[in-house]
Amino acid sequence: MQNRYRHILYATILFSFGLMALGIILGEPDTILPGLRRIVSMQDLLITDYIRIGGIGAAFVNAGLVTLTSILIIRFSGDAYNGFTIVEMSLMAGFALFGKNVLNIWPIIFGTWLYAKYQREPFSKYSSVSLLATSLAPLVSYMALGSTHASIPLGIATGILVGFILPSLSGYTYKVQNGMNLYNMGFACGLFAMMIVPILIAFGDRPDSALYWSTGYNNRLCVAVSILCVAFIVAGLFATKAPVWAVWAGYRRLISTTGRAPSDYLRMFGPGPVLINMGINGIIGMFYVLLVNGDLNGPTLGGIFTIIGFSAFGKHVLNIVPVMIGVALGAFGMHYTPDHPSLQIAGLFGTTLAPIAGHFGWPYGILAGFIHSALVLQTGGPVAGLNLYNNGFSGGIIAIVFYPTITAIARHRRPTLRNEDYYDLFEEHEPIDVSQWRTHRRDSGKGLLELGEDDPKMGDPKQ
Repeated sequence: MQNRYRHILYATILFSFGLMALGIILGEPDTILPGLRRIVSMQDLLITDYIRIGGIGAAFVNAGLVTLTSILIIRFSGDAYNGFTIVEMSLMAGFALFGKNVLNIWPIIFGTWLYAKYQREPFSKYSSVSLLATSLAPLVSYMALGSTHASIPLGIATGILVGFILPSLSGYTYKVQNGMNLYNMGFACGLFAMMIVPILIAFGDRPDSALYWSTGYNNRLCVAVSILCVAFIVAGLFATKAPVWAVWAGYRRLISTTGRAPSDYLRMFGPGPVLINMGINGIIGMFYVLLVNGDLNGPTLGGIFTIIGFSAFGKHVLNIVPVMIGVALGAFGMHYTPDHPSLQIAGLFGTTLAPIAGHFGWPYGILAGFIHSALVLQTGGPVAGLNLYNNGFSGGIIAIVFYPTITAIARHRRPTLRNEDYYDLFEEHEPIDVSQWRTHRRDSGKGLLELGEDDPKMGDPKQ
């Protein structure tokens, strides 16, 4: 195991127990076990808010258990810790509040383990992918509990199949999006679900989206999120053994990047700037929900956690805010308002398109968010609520269309597909030397160049 960022292990364990403690504090202890039973017995189709289903105590205990399980899988598989580890832990914690539970993730993880054995490669190469693939955990629950042919063995077998197939599929979809969609696994899972749903319908099943949405928790969860984010900022400034001025300078360099994947901010800028970025972005996500008169609950808190996690891998204030604005503007054009449950989630998870705003400029970020607000409401239908990362599916479609279109028409640059191996994101841990990188946009005869991203020598994440 690589120990360079070993503090991620201890911090995640502490965070996991903190989530469980928060559940005990905010809920009633005697309701936690019955609530967990209701959570694991649900079909989990989008949108299934575990706070509404099992109570706030059970929801946070489930989130803590899933997060703890996830970091232990990373630890004992021997996978390296890096910026994407933070992403994975935040995703698992966030989606454990609406869709992933301590039972439905295991068949998928086991399926990926079998894939590693089939390829005769160490599980450490695929352990991170196994966690991301639990985006289709609702499919496991549905086949075990909700299908016309429902049975627990069928649910387990389906999860194993998902885990076995997705590593190769996600490796392919990563490249065709050219780094413009941060939720690559969401796109891969969406494609897989679009194939599975018609098959289920052909055999007499009718999976469909759900809406379990809790309200009335804004005050309590606002305090909890605020404390967490302020703790990140304070830790980034004063707990990383680097001078405050150096940490702040690193953060200023961080927000000058495009965020185009792969952008491992932990390896590029160190823990101080990343922690500040996590805290600031988490506050922005919370304020977005409050400004649109939304609800802090399982799904929106999952979106905030996801923004916090990807603050170590591509998101910052300058590239997420334009997308959020675009989603909010799009809501008014569709006879909705931004406080519609699906659009609240879209405003948070739609920041998967942050690299478009970072790479091409904020007007394109607003346009991407505007289109995403309409598209994401329709992409959930073909996958019938089975893909938790539905915003990643929508974002992948937009990224594939936007990148060649903008570069051909507006920027007059030839699109260049990224050739990095998808699994390098998880295996590398060495710091990236960015001292010679250009950290500002400039227009030249060749167009926009950012951080040497189109220079194969400067853009190699292994350097």
